[in-house]
Amino acid sequence: MKRLEVDCLTGETKEIELTSDEVKAYEKRLADDAKVIADAEAKVIADAAAKKALLDKLGITADEAALLLG
Repeated sequence: MKRLEVDCLTGETKEIELTSDEVKAYEKRLADDAKVIADAEAKVIADAAAKKALLDKLGITADEAALLLG
């Protein structure tokens, strides 16, 4: 795996091979980011389900709730 280094003053570019530690750190960041995204998606889904359950319990639609709260 390589990284691209660009000198903005000269326009010179270099491809530099990553060390095994850099590759491991990159892969860990990817895994951490994937977990954050999955957790956020799960929260959105859970919140939507809770909102739907409450609206069903109240016997009103989302539009009706918006009218009441608006």
